[in-house]
Amino acid sequence: MARCERNLIINSKNYIMETASRKLDIIIPAYRMHSQSFKNALDGITEETGLKRIDNKTNHVVWMTGNLVNCRYWIGNLLGIEDKDPYEDLFKEGRAWDENLDYPTLEELKKNFAYISPKVYQKLLLATDEQLNKAFSFGMNIPFVPENVLNMIGMCISREDYLFGQIGLMRKMLDLKGMSYDIDFSISY
Repeated sequence: MARCERNLIINSKNYIMETASRKLDIIIPAYRMHSQSFKNALDGITEETGLKRIDNKTNHVVWMTGNLVNCRYWIGNLLGIEDKDPYEDLFKEGRAWDENLDYPTLEELKKNFAYISPKVYQKLLLATDEQLNKAFSFGMNIPFVPENVLNMIGMCISREDYLFGQIGLMRKMLDLKGMSYDIDFSISY
C-alpha cells in the first residue's frame, strides 16, 4: 500500500480510501476484510446448525455472530454513532452464552451487521487523531496499552479475529468446508 500526502491509502488494485487519520492505516483494511470474512464464515451455516454446540462445551455460531455484530456497534458508539445494538443485553462486553436466553436468528444478526457496518466504516474514514486519542477506560490496566478510543477499536478488531477463529473451528466441527477468503467486491465497507 502506498500513502499520499492527503491521507489516501492506495493498494495494489488502485482502490483508494481517503482517511482523516493515518493511525487507522492498519485498522481500516482489517475492518474491511472482516466484513468479507463475516459473509464467508457464515456461508452454509443454517439457522439449525447455527445453534449447535459441541459436547455442550462450546458457544454456538449464533452467539459468536451476535458478538461480532456487537463489536461493530461498539466501534460505532466509540466514534459517535448513536445506534444501539438491538441485542446488546445478550452480547455486551462478550457476555457469556446462557442457555436460558433466547438468541436472535442468524438472519436477524446478518441484517444488523449489514445495517451498522457501512455507518461504522464511514466514521472510521472520518475519525481524527483527536478523536482517536481521547481517553477511554476499558478497565484492563495494562501499562503498555494506553486506554483510549484508538486502542479500544484495536481491541474490538482483535475480538472479531478471535470470533472468526471460533466460527472457523465450528465450521470444521459441523462438517462444513473451511471458510473461504473469496472477495465480494459489492461489499464496500
